[in-house]
Amino acid sequence: MAEKDSRGLLDGFKNGAVLDEIQRVPQLFSYLQTHVDKNLVPGMFVLTGSQQFGLLSGITQSLAGRVGLVHLLPFTSTELLSARKLPAMDALMLRGFYPPLFDREFTPSDWFAAYVSTYIERDARQLINIRNLSVFQRFVKMCAARTGQILNLSTLAADCGITHNTASSWISVLEASYLVHLLQPHYKNFNKRLIKAPKLYFWDVGLASWLMGIRDIEQIRFHSQRGALFETFVISEFLKERFNQGLPSNIFFWRDHKGIEIDLLVESSGALLPIEIKSGQTIASDYFTNLKRWQALAGQPDSAAWLIYGGDKELMRENVSIVPWKYIGKMTNRLTADGTTP
Repeated sequence: MAEKDSRGLLDGFKNGAVLDEIQRVPQLFSYLQTHVDKNLVPGMFVLTGSQQFGLLSGITQSLAGRVGLVHLLPFTSTELLSARKLPAMDALMLRGFYPPLFDREFTPSDWFAAYVSTYIERDARQLINIRNLSVFQRFVKMCAARTGQILNLSTLAADCGITHNTASSWISVLEASYLVHLLQPHYKNFNKRLIKAPKLYFWDVGLASWLMGIRDIEQIRFHSQRGALFETFVISEFLKERFNQGLPSNIFFWRDHKGIEIDLLVESSGALLPIEIKSGQTIASDYFTNLKRWQALAGQPDSAAWLIYGGDKELMRENVSIVPWKYIGKMTNRLTADGTTP
């Protein structure tokens, strides 16, 4: 009926409806435009689809100015905690946050293998003409190996045997399909030469782990990239908590040419909150070094700062709030609620 009588279908839902997989019937978008212009009731129709490229294409062509977009990303740790399904940290970094891995009997290895194969065969091929699938697969895996690192397209392209322009195009495809995101540097000048390239992160730490070849908890516990994977988890949690509240990103990183780096800078009411991210469960004195250096450079030696770590105790030390990994959502919600840093 959606194909043969689009107008009749929409007229049959006087109080609106959820239209799932709407990208399969693209002609519906133009009929929706006419329908919503006649019935000015906000939120009458909810449009969802598992293949976002066709969905967004139809929306931008026919429904510009008539829609509100919600980015529905994988679960947050806060959601899993409230549902009593939050595993231990190492298990979480292996499993990730995609819903099917929490409500069905899938092993992460089996599900990620099918997901990546489906993504490459369906979504990636719709956006770019991939002549050699194995090269693109290698590119995705090389990106996973670089999660948490400054993005250097030249070396990434060289390692994959492709051109710089191809690597740039493929990164855009991974961004558009919500596999990766680029964390931008904060440009505030402290009379230092600053790094201005973005850092590459995967949205889901479990997917990044699988692409690195990690298949069990013992591997992730002693893996050389464990710190980068934990950082990937924390950064994505901040973004998911913001997006779930309908707010844009307010996070950056900061690094100067000498290698002094703040993993995360959160802008809140004009103030900057520096955050260090450490996967260890034991708090070491050097965890605070870069925070203190940044506070001195910023001329704010007594300003608020956070340390997010792999332990379970919430502490205060050297004027730094030490936040366990489980409580990221609680702390980000506190930031959003009052617009100030705790």
